[in-house]
Amino acid sequence: MREKELRLALVCYGGVSLAVYMHGITKELWRLARASRAFHDGAPASVGSEAIYRRLLEQIEAEKGVRVRVLIDVIAGASAGGLNGIFLGHAISTGQSLEPLTTLWLEKADVEVLLDPDARPLRWFTKLWALPFAWMLARKRGGTVERTVSAETRAEVRRKLSGFVRARWFHPPFGGVTFTNLILDAFDAMAEGPAGPPLLPDRQPLDVSVTVTDFHGYDQRLRLHSPALAEEREHRLTIGFTDRGIGERLLADPIELAFAGRATASFPGAFPPFNVAEMDKVLKARKRDWHGREAFLHRIFPSAAASGSPEDLVLIDGSVLANAPFGPAIDALRNRPARREVDRRFLYLDPTANAHAPPERYSDGVVRLPGFFATIFGAMSTIPREQPIRDNLELIEQRSARIAQTRRIIDAIRPEVEAAVEAAMGRQILLYRPSPERLGSWRSRAHEQAARQAGFTYAGYGQLKLSIIADELASTIALIGGGDDNSFRHAVRAGIGAYMRDKGFEERDALSGGATAEPLLEFFRQHDLGFRIRRLRFLADRLTEIETGNGGSDEAALQAARDAIYGSLAPFLNLQMRDHYERPVAAAAQHFADDPETALASIAATRALEALDVETDRAIAAVLPRLSRADRRSLLLGYLGFSFFDLATLSLMRLQGAQEFHAIQVDRISPDDCGSIRTGGAAATLRGIEFNLFGAFFSRAYRENDYLWGRLHGAERMIDVLVSTIPAGETLAEEDVATLKRTLFHAILHEERDRLKAIPDQIATIEEEIGPNA
Repeated sequence: MREKELRLALVCYGGVSLAVYMHGITKELWRLARASRAFHDGAPASVGSEAIYRRLLEQIEAEKGVRVRVLIDVIAGASAGGLNGIFLGHAISTGQSLEPLTTLWLEKADVEVLLDPDARPLRWFTKLWALPFAWMLARKRGGTVERTVSAETRAEVRRKLSGFVRARWFHPPFGGVTFTNLILDAFDAMAEGPAGPPLLPDRQPLDVSVTVTDFHGYDQRLRLHSPALAEEREHRLTIGFTDRGIGERLLADPIELAFAGRATASFPGAFPPFNVAEMDKVLKARKRDWHGREAFLHRIFPSAAASGSPEDLVLIDGSVLANAPFGPAIDALRNRPARREVDRRFLYLDPTANAHAPPERYSDGVVRLPGFFATIFGAMSTIPREQPIRDNLELIEQRSARIAQTRRIIDAIRPEVEAAVEAAMGRQILLYRPSPERLGSWRSRAHEQAARQAGFTYAGYGQLKLSIIADELASTIALIGGGDDNSFRHAVRAGIGAYMRDKGFEERDALSGGATAEPLLEFFRQHDLGFRIRRLRFLADRLTEIETGNGGSDEAALQAARDAIYGSLAPFLNLQMRDHYERPVAAAAQHFADDPETALASIAATRALEALDVETDRAIAAVLPRLSRADRRSLLLGYLGFSFFDLATLSLMRLQGAQEFHAIQVDRISPDDCGSIRTGGAAATLRGIEFNLFGAFFSRAYRENDYLWGRLHGAERMIDVLVSTIPAGETLAEEDVATLKRTLFHAILHEERDRLKAIPDQIATIEEEIGPNA
């Protein structure tokens, strides 16, 4: 059975009260991940929507010969999306349930709960003069409430809107301490609820990040020609968490997750800015210790921590400057393990796609210019956070284009490479059972042949390899010895360059005539981690090609080859993780400037790349006899001939760095993309878009409506994404997919009917629109 991992990198936009809608979507993603975990573990079948997802996974395996595993391993978010992303990441890491959050969202995400106690109108008798304004806003004939609110909920919305308008002016109406307490309550509820196993396999990292805006900003150094250094103010911050999947899984202390959630979701004007003092105040009132406080603040605010003043930072909503945080998600693709074929998707949640009102016009059709306050608000907030993601998508597209170009080059030179390898090996290559020692000897001989045939271009290749190795070593030393301090990394990179020059590695004679000087060759043997990773990923791609061909190997032999390749790759990938290096190595890395020789020797000794090469040869040699003659030849020539391919493609691969070598496809979840039940996008389905995206804060019925549509839209798109993983030409019939979706929608309605007491009529209407269950 062909195995494939569908890896989802989730990017969650902001959306104010549409946070409730996004909770519905992320809950459905969580349910899909749970169903996939149970399917692969052979656990008993689940109920509700999880049962439908599992049924689809079983159908894909039985009918299409592909065993798909769904992993959510990268999450990046801003504002309300960031908060939902943090909750989802915590659930994935710990195995805790998102179910307790639903009750909290429906009951607590309400204007009467969120209002700051000091801002409530009953305490502000001087605001009685605001009553006429509140009355006009809430009761004006033909106004927003009358036009957009159903008759049965108008009284609730008008009452809450009146209190909201009469709350204190020129101060945020919602309470910061109240919000922080609610987030901590949510994590406590998750901890007290049911829990299952983590939703990622061991050693599969989980990266979660949220964007934050530093109100005052911090200095960033720029390297120029003249002056040599300049400074500018930077206001963008990213708070990131990583669960490396080693030992007991834990993304972070819930206090730190709550800190990040409160910071990213501090919507300007609604919530007060956030700082460390607020969290300290809340924890003191809850009589709760924050044991990792100093380490956390030093990690996320290194510049402020260096000056001893992280408590002085003022943080506001992450969506102000980065509402679509693709950058952190792309960066998180580094150092991903590889166990089987990967289908990498970027999945972004945009709850307000195309939900913008058209410009106002005069009676003669001329566009009305925005007013004074509208212009200022748009310039300061709306326009910056709604910038398109074209640049991000173009970056992903360029990355995929480089991968496709690399593969075209490989296909073009493959006949010549295989002929050269066979000529260099002679008839020995036809041996049925090559020993590991013979395989290692053949590798060395093929590499020498590739260097000789490359001629003068080999020097350029060697210098490029040196540069890549230097960059990788600098990143590793900074990772294990200097944390996230960019200045330390730059200093290390300069030091490695000086070390290489002192050793004469950059001299013309070190790489000439297709030969490599022995000291430099030894340096490659000890430190060229990237070459080994590229070779095994290349071999994994060759195996995928073999699996889809007609070479004659049985499934057991192909599975053994998969285990050998991915099992050999895993130790090399683990060497990119901080946890792999013991304290003495970290100490040597910290003192790199004083003693670079010891630091590099410590890393080389820990990695022991040549010993891993021997283990790889042994694993490959063991599986070759199990393959058919044609498949054995193809895999062996790929393994031995990789140096030829690397010479031709490294310049393209360099831009890829340590990231997954797979083309990325991008999928979106928004109301516009989900028309199986009802067309018309957000305007036809969501109520939280009213009152400038604050609508769901004013009505329990609104929140129930948006939460339910979040689950339905999330379910629809998850079916679309799952079906799209099936190999081309083997997809499911459209009518079968439509039937599956209807069954899934009905399962969700059945699950939620007893909980959503405020919208029985809407549920009945949606049920009619779905149509009869299969």
